[in-house]
Amino acid sequence: MTTAHEAASPIVPEMPAWRITYAEIASLAQVQRPVPTTWSRRHPDFPAPVAHEDGRPLFDARAVVDWLTTTGRGNADPRHLRAELALHTLAALRTPALPAAVLVGALTALICLRHQLDAPVSGQSWDAVLAQAADLDPEDTFLSTELRAVPDPDRTGPELAVLADELTEAAYTPAEAFDWVLEARRRLGFHDLAADEPTPAVVRALAAVSGVDTLDEGSLIATPHARSGDLLAALHAQAAEESGHTYLACDPDPARVRLVRRRMLVRGVNEFDLGITEGEDLPVDDWGYPHLLVCVLPYEAAETRSPQAVLERVQALTDYLADGSTAVVLGPADVLVRPLPRHGEADRLRRSFLRDGLLKAAVSLPDGAFPYRPGYRAAVWVLARTPAEDRTGLVFLSDYSAQPLTDPVLDALAEDITIWRASGWRGDRRHEPRHAVIVPAKNLDDRPGAAFTTQHRPTTARYTRGVIERPARISDLEQRLTELYEQARQRADLRETLGARAVLRPEDQPVRRTTVRRLLVERRLRRRPGHRIAEEHLSAEGHYTVLTPDEVLGTARPGSRRIDRGVFLTGYEHAQFTEPGDIVVTTSPRFGAYVDEAGLSLVAAPARILRVHPDADPPVLPRVLAALLRAAAAEYARTSGAVRASRGIEDLLIPELSRDEAERFDAVLAELDSRATLLREQSAALDDLARTTAAGIADGTLTLQNLPGTDD
Repeated sequence: MTTAHEAASPIVPEMPAWRITYAEIASLAQVQRPVPTTWSRRHPDFPAPVAHEDGRPLFDARAVVDWLTTTGRGNADPRHLRAELALHTLAALRTPALPAAVLVGALTALICLRHQLDAPVSGQSWDAVLAQAADLDPEDTFLSTELRAVPDPDRTGPELAVLADELTEAAYTPAEAFDWVLEARRRLGFHDLAADEPTPAVVRALAAVSGVDTLDEGSLIATPHARSGDLLAALHAQAAEESGHTYLACDPDPARVRLVRRRMLVRGVNEFDLGITEGEDLPVDDWGYPHLLVCVLPYEAAETRSPQAVLERVQALTDYLADGSTAVVLGPADVLVRPLPRHGEADRLRRSFLRDGLLKAAVSLPDGAFPYRPGYRAAVWVLARTPAEDRTGLVFLSDYSAQPLTDPVLDALAEDITIWRASGWRGDRRHEPRHAVIVPAKNLDDRPGAAFTTQHRPTTARYTRGVIERPARISDLEQRLTELYEQARQRADLRETLGARAVLRPEDQPVRRTTVRRLLVERRLRRRPGHRIAEEHLSAEGHYTVLTPDEVLGTARPGSRRIDRGVFLTGYEHAQFTEPGDIVVTTSPRFGAYVDEAGLSLVAAPARILRVHPDADPPVLPRVLAALLRAAAAEYARTSGAVRASRGIEDLLIPELSRDEAERFDAVLAELDSRATLLREQSAALDDLARTTAAGIADGTLTLQNLPGTDD
């Protein structure tokens, strides 16, 4: 007897167990690591652990996903959560008998078949699925081969059909479900399909730089070396809706050619608008020359890479360009933008792109454009064939090699190139490019072997607020130094000799010893944890000082990291401020102790707080305790190769000083701190003065007048 719910549910094969930790729950829900622990403590309906491994609780992922979906907690979209469950099941299906290539091929074929039929593919025999695929693809150009490759089809086939339906129902469109499967290729071990593909952010930037959204309806768009079709899919997504473009592509691998066909079909591109061929040549004889060509050159190791061969490949791509057509090429930076041997074959060939007016922009990208090739630095060329009378003789040179590969940075690059193209390759006076200059092509052509990179800052950079205010900033720093020197000269206590009056302790007055652990037990000291504060929330500007291990160890100035009040109140409402006299300690990467005399700071983990009880008897003086802990920790420092120090903070032995002796020691420490503070202020002002002056001299916006007593 089945229930109504069971009758309405699809026949889903029993899925393998998926057990996840607190950290994996945080990643799944897109929240910070401590949040799931708080959920389990505060909400009785949070799923209970189903097992423990090495002391860590493990949870049933499906129960967690159901809880997140029902309660609406976390930042992950319910569609994303359901897709993660399906993709985990997909990963569990991968076996030596069912390798990743067959698995991805069959699942993408099923999603494509479902899209073509506009109906579920599960709930029927595998023979029926094969028959439907044969009817839709009688010449077997994109479907049947992948479905017939499934081993043990009577069992595995229906499971994959169920997964295809689940992913499609969780996604907004079949195209999104298809992309989810390809995004999971790395976790499935399908590295051949993932290698030599740029990061998704770079792919999106190439599509934005290409100007595909400005093309006329019915234009031809081409991507040689299509691989898995990431770039072609990004161009389709960037194009205007109902644009009616025709998409051309080629790749030497027949399996990838079939994959790209499926990928474009599920995106709604008609089969008669697709020209995807096997090989290295685009099918221009049948379709015509493209209006836009975007290409990622195949990766070659630096040891075997020939600059001339790379440039000849780019030159072959420009043969596809008619007047008014554009090409965007991503390739090795050492060939496209870095210096080449003067007057060599590669140098002459590269400069020919300038003389022919083809090269419009050269952009240096940082490391990290290719996840599988971390040391491979890439560059982008924008080429366009323009009639001789319309050539401007200008080249856009942009250097992003020192910028992070983030979406905002790449968006700024795409905006600069878009404006450069819209201005007819002349530049727009109303817009100054970021990290770029526009130079005459002849300047580069007249310098054989020279790099195609920016050699100086844009002219308008001298008019930014930071540059204009540099002389005033330098003058303020000089005045501050004068005041500090005068303050040191006038202070009587600094003119006197230090009077610690240290002598050997008599043998008949041995010192008693204690530990931090004993001070905690006696409630003369309290312990408070630090807080996990995201690095992106820290900046030089803000309302509250954040003390990290760097400040505690003295490698960063206290106050150099701050957090905004709004960010603090919304993201760290449970964090507590320090109180005056709190001792901030850390053991990572080594021991350090810092006395926060002013208080009202936040402590970032792994640093933590030792707070002196105000009514402790006998009293504990913060400065004295911090100095004694530093001395004791130096004796038990972590040795080379050890994971941690031989003694923890709580077990460090320190002397239990009498009230009079502790007060005398505290007075000496206060005098030392006073002198050190003044010296630190002078040192910081000197560093700031040297840094500001050097920055102005380096970028050519500052000059120095003759010093007094020197010749004119």
